[in-house]
Amino acid sequence: MKKSTTPFYDILGISSATICLVHCLVFPLLTILPLGLSHNPFIDLFFATMGLFAIFKIINKSSLLISTVLIISMALIWISVLTELFLDIHLDLIFIGGIGMIVGHFLNYKNHKNSNH
Repeated sequence: MKKSTTPFYDILGISSATICLVHCLVFPLLTILPLGLSHNPFIDLFFATMGLFAIFKIINKSSLLISTVLIISMALIWISVLTELFLDIHLDLIFIGGIGMIVGHFLNYKNHKNSNH
């Protein structure tokens, strides 16, 4: 019997969403220090791409509620990232999307863990 890789993608999604959220919350504070740091929206694009990869692997095998949370959260993240990349406007939707991604992946991980035991 083939072992399911869904927990791996949930852990990847939880990790990348958490790192992204911490980056989004802490990085603006670091830019006020004279360290020569500036915001690069391509970092946000990297995290969004990682999250997109993880949810594509998960949404077909998860419940409608979990799939909906993940898709809406990812849409909020992509709207925020693309708006900043192309229009140079920062939207706070990325925070809501990041929290939604963490919650969605955590719920899916717990659901998958409970159904296998």
